[in-house]
Amino acid sequence: MAIVQGIREKVHLPLYDSLFVDPEKQLRSVERSSTLKFFVNVQGKTRLETNLQSASLLPHHNTFEARAMRVVISDLPPEFSEEVVSGDQDEFVEFDVTNEDGELLDAAGNAGGTGVTADLEFDLAALMDMLKEARESEDRAVYLGVDDDEVTIYDGDTEVDPPELLINEGEIEVTIADLEAMITSLKEEAPPLEQIRPSDGAGNLISKIIFNTVTTLFVGEKIMIQMPTWFFPGGAGAYSEGATFVSHGEPSPMATFRFAEPIYIDKQQNFRVEIEVPDADTLKEVQKIYGPFYIWIVIDGYMTRGVQ
Repeated sequence: MAIVQGIREKVHLPLYDSLFVDPEKQLRSVERSSTLKFFVNVQGKTRLETNLQSASLLPHHNTFEARAMRVVISDLPPEFSEEVVSGDQDEFVEFDVTNEDGELLDAAGNAGGTGVTADLEFDLAALMDMLKEARESEDRAVYLGVDDDEVTIYDGDTEVDPPELLINEGEIEVTIADLEAMITSLKEEAPPLEQIRPSDGAGNLISKIIFNTVTTLFVGEKIMIQMPTWFFPGGAGAYSEGATFVSHGEPSPMATFRFAEPIYIDKQQNFRVEIEVPDADTLKEVQKIYGPFYIWIVIDGYMTRGVQ
């Protein structure tokens, strides 16, 4: 339909854009720099990810009156990669093969002596599942059979067949500390500590981001506001009073930052939002975050547009 000349309407129509990390992928696969940019790359995104049609520009000849800005961070359970596989673990831990009484077994399956050792090779998704299982068990460990596909038995430097060990019910105990060591040995491909130990004293991803980043709103290359990200509560999303759940602000539209005076974005005027991670060590940890993971920037306010 044609736009009615000389008549314009003012509607409450927030602008939003997001950064999304796919399941089993890391943030570093989306952005490797220290600055996350929003409203800049909007092509190919779904309506869940953005409502902007052109990069850094309002649609048509619209103008916008920004009244508030919020940062919304998802708290979705991560999904870990099956392609990232742990390597040779002997450099930091040796896994003993024992019987049900905890006695070391030799290559013939007899108790006593120095015993044989096991080398384990699991993908990251399996390691994280085992870690969860170990935390939920009374022994705080998982037990593997000597005939598992991921287990290789060595007598010294020689690989051995485990039939005698099977007869004597040989098993490998893998503790929580062992599993965490195997995961962190993956270095860059390991999850951050907040995903290895969720709600267990290591903090959480939301806190890590809001307390270690700076958020800036640019309009026409001019800085309109620049503050640590904790200054822009989400005012949205899931909420619980439980001790193990953290949310970036109460889920109320009023529980967010509002500008003292409106910020105006004129027609065809560029704008963007950047979230910067100033510290290099923190950046390395943030880039290790596994998806599904969202960060939304919402600029709340009023759109003035032509009437059709």
